[in-house]
Amino acid sequence: MSPLILGLTVVLLALPVLFLASSAIRGGPLAFPGLLLVAIYAWVWLRFRPTLFVVHPGVLEVIWPVKRRQLRRQDISDVRLIDRQELRAKTGWGMRVGAGGLWGGFGWLWTERRGIVQMYISRTDGLVWIECGDQRPWLITPEHPTAFVRALSR
Repeated sequence: MSPLILGLTVVLLALPVLFLASSAIRGGPLAFPGLLLVAIYAWVWLRFRPTLFVVHPGVLEVIWPVKRRQLRRQDISDVRLIDRQELRAKTGWGMRVGAGGLWGGFGWLWTERRGIVQMYISRTDGLVWIECGDQRPWLITPEHPTAFVRALSR
């Protein structure tokens, strides 16, 4: 995670702890919001935040704790590193639809020029752009972006 996303994640993870501790010590209405945050955070961890991107001979496999998705390599027309300036030039203005702030940004990125982009990022550098023919493009941050691009480009 980038320092910005790590800092935001730490602050967000403290919220349910503070809510539940306050409710336990002083009573009051903060137990429900605390439990709701715990449920939302679990949902984001299990369903939104990928844990692994695996390059196989015929597919790119994206693995979450409770689901998997495969992109056929023959459907991938381009994969490359992209920086924030190039991303802005390519997509224009964007708005995240999904989970954001806690461990990164996950879900859809609605963009002015490209429409919806599948987005699974946990830092602000090492961005990888994947074109998938007539499907939505992907924006991801694998652990080792240069090696990932090299492996997927073969």
